[in-house]
Amino acid sequence: MASRSRVTVQVNDTFQKGYEYELSAPIGEVKSERFQPHLSPPEMLLMGVFEGKYCNDCQAEFPSEWFEKAKLSKVSDPNVNYFGVKSRQSLGIWRQRGWIIDPDPRGWFQWYCRYFLGRRLIAIDELQIKRWRAFARHAGQVRANCEPANVFCRPRQRQALLQWAYDPLI
Repeated sequence: MASRSRVTVQVNDTFQKGYEYELSAPIGEVKSERFQPHLSPPEMLLMGVFEGKYCNDCQAEFPSEWFEKAKLSKVSDPNVNYFGVKSRQSLGIWRQRGWIIDPDPRGWFQWYCRYFLGRRLIAIDELQIKRWRAFARHAGQVRANCEPANVFCRPRQRQALLQWAYDPLI
């Protein structure tokens, strides 16, 4: 597919000041042989992820329509999540375990939002896609342990799947 003319995004939020990146791929062009997310970032935000608080101070970086119907909260609120459960570890734990990969200090979802917009950083993209592929094991566990029609089975795992752009209603 044709690339688009280069657009530079400037980021100035709590986590990053003066960070810039270029968009070189068309928005939404994310699927490849190795990376097939089921949900887009706006779909995830609409369904309810990260207790509604993930993007509070970084909305200016992303298209405003992503947030028009997004489930957001000023404080972390598990009830905002699609499955109404807490299903995340703190950013401190993510840092401690080496799961935060520069230049995305908020983690995988921030990388995915930027990738969805069209940012391409080959080495970072490969690492994050590898992490996304490894997360698929949770879908297998849900399928192996839940009746197909029981969407209330393993709600934390389903919420985690949603937060990694997998269909949680598998």
